[in-house]
Amino acid sequence: MAADPHRSSPTRSRHARRLGAGLAALALAGAFAPSAIAGGATVTRGEFHAFNGSELPIIGRAMMVRTAGGRTLVTVHVAGLAAGIEYASHVHAAACATGLADGHYRFDPAGAAFPPNEIWPGPLTANRAGVGNSNTIANGTAGPGAVSVVIHAPGGAKIACADLA
Repeated sequence: MAADPHRSSPTRSRHARRLGAGLAALALAGAFAPSAIAGGATVTRGEFHAFNGSELPIIGRAMMVRTAGGRTLVTVHVAGLAAGIEYASHVHAAACATGLADGHYRFDPAGAAFPPNEIWPGPLTANRAGVGNSNTIANGTAGPGAVSVVIHAPGGAKIACADLA
């Protein structure tokens, strides 16, 4: 019996779902970017690199959109992580090259050390290919002190950093 050319294989279905998810993400980004930029938003981006002696081949990018409407959007896309592991990510108040990018960015420096006073786009869990994605929308427009995004391994070690410029 010949295979039905119109029936999807499991591999083809997985690829179609990934492509569909990627296209949806691009459409969503396109839908928000023009209106946010037209509304006076500031967009900063950075490339992730392995950090603090991490031996993982980490690459990826982070993007922060500071809106004039009082919101901060942060997206993270990283590859090279250990599959199935959950990682934390936070916006930091120091550049990657400054010490260990110490200090989470806080809207109120004297306030609590967790959301909503901090911006945490994670946690992100790496898939079987070692890829992790996360995002968040924080209430409040991040100030100029929000300069990097750091990814933490389980236990808290800083393993990747992206300066936002």
